[in-house]
Formats: sequence, structure tokens, C-alpha cells
Amino acid sequence: MLDERDAAGPGRSWTADVPDGTTPIRAAGGVVWRPADDPGPTAVGPDARHDGVLVCLVHRPRYGDWSLPKGKLEPDEHPLLAAVREVAEETDVRAVPQMRLPSVRYRSEGRPKVVDYWSMRAVADGGFQPGTEVDEVRWLDVDEAVRLVSYPHDAEVLAAFAALPAVTGTIALVRHGHAGKRGTWSGPDTGRPLDARGWAQAQALAPLVALVRPARLLSASARRCVQTLDPAAALLGLPIEVSGDLDEPRPGQQPDECALAVAARLAELATSGEQVGVCSQGKVIPAALERLSGRAGDFATPKGGGWLLAFAGDRLLAADRL
Repeated sequence: MLDERDAAGPGRSWTADVPDGTTPIRAAGGVVWRPADDPGPTAVGPDARHDGVLVCLVHRPRYGDWSLPKGKLEPDEHPLLAAVREVAEETDVRAVPQMRLPSVRYRSEGRPKVVDYWSMRAVADGGFQPGTEVDEVRWLDVDEAVRLVSYPHDAEVLAAFAALPAVTGTIALVRHGHAGKRGTWSGPDTGRPLDARGWAQAQALAPLVALVRPARLLSASARRCVQTLDPAAALLGLPIEVSGDLDEPRPGQQPDECALAVAARLAELATSGEQVGVCSQGKVIPAALERLSGRAGDFATPKGGGWLLAFAGDRLLAADRL
């Protein structure tokens, strides 16, 4: 199942979807999961489903309800950053986002509200302490969670999660930031650096790349690609590995050949058992994602943009715009 998002991505405005034109409240959260004591099919491979896992629900004393962890976006906050932050704040669980789940729309206090959800694997637990906002956290199998949640839309999101193949690999794939115009740079194109706008884009990408908790950062060999990962490398304390097989076509190289090489490299990284952050170039990212997905799609990637890629083995399950 490949989840293609439009060019505006998850941060796009929803105003046009609201009949009365009222700007909706924006919120984000997650279906946070971890293996049960007996993981069962979860450990089998790329065709496994989300059986043998436990998901996290929270109880809010103000409303007396059981629901998925979620919360409102802060001003100008990216929805995916908000989703991971809210999960941590409400449950004390640190989680790695994997796949986009259905968004939910309803009215809250007389206003339209849109909540974006992602599936997330729990990777660390800080130790939950009851508070005034959330006073209890429960880990349940999906069927139990569906029966306990207070709202039908939460049950629908859980059902969508349960129907997905288990994710075995996650990659944050980004395109380098803005680097001026090629015609104004007198040196070799591979040496063209980021400009001020590009550095701002690199800074904005860093926390998004960090969300997948990468163990490695890999960059195409162009200087602007390496520089785009510099803020993420500083944030994570990781080196940047330069990899020429992530480059756009060289003179005389066929574009299809290059796209196949990039697709193969991404698939290889996805099966490594580690989360990875990758920076490549605009002439190869769309074609590589088409190869991985097995079908044509709108994979055009603006400078400073990117994708959250979820894999089952070497098979691309979903591509969600960052």
C-alpha cells in the first residue's frame, strides 16, 4: 500500500475542506506500538501484520475518555513533529514514526478539528507519571483497544493500523536545499554550496530527519547534499557518509540506470535493520521512488523537501511527504 500525499504534504491547509470556511484546529498523534511478550507474526518478515503487538491508549480525566495519544500543533509546527512530541508528553514514550494513517475530522467546541495520525514504534519509555491531562496509560492488543476507545474515529484509525503490513525499515529521504543558480557558479557543479535559503531549509529538515532516530546519515557526493545533512549530523552527533551511488546522472550516464542504482541503495539500507537518513538529488529521487513503488506517481521533490519512507523488507510500503 503506497500512500501518496499531494505536494503540500501533511502541513497543507484544510480550510477548503470546511464548508463554513472556519480555520480548523490542527492536532496530531499516533498509534504507538511495541511487541507483546510473544511477538508472534511480527517477527516473521515483510508479509507479517500487526498481530502480536500492543498499542497505547491514554485516559483523560477531564473528559473521562480513552483515546489515542494526540494534541494540538504549536504555531508553525510540522504535524509529524507535533505527533511525536505529543506522544512523548502524554505517555512518556519515545517513538519512531513509520506510516501515515487516516486523518480524522470532527467538531470540537464548535470548531472543525483535523487530527493527523502516524503509526509509531515505541523505542524508549521514560516512566509514565499520572497528571491532570492524562492519568492512566494502557498497553492493549488491538482488539482490546478497539473495544475500549471512546470514539468511533479512534477505532477506525486502529483498524487501519491493524490492516497494514508490519514495517521493518524506515528512511528519512531528503533533497538538498537551495543552492543558488547553476549558471552563477564558476566552479564544478558538485562544489556548489547551499545559499542562505538552503541553510534555512537544512536547519528545518534536521529535526524531521532526527525523528526516525537514524543510526547512519548518508549523502550524495555533491557539496550541497552533504551540507544539507550538516545540521542533522550536529543534532544527532553522527558522521555523514558520502555515497556516490546516491548521485544524479553523470554526463553520459543513462537516467534509468542511475534511478535503479539509487532505488537499489535505498532498498539495501531499508533491510539493514537500522533507521537511516539520506540526502540525494532532484533528478533521481522521483524516478527511484517510482521504481521502489512499482508505479508512476507524483514524487517530484522540491529543494529542501523530503519523504518518510516505510519498508517491509526491501518493499516500499508508504511514502509520506515531509
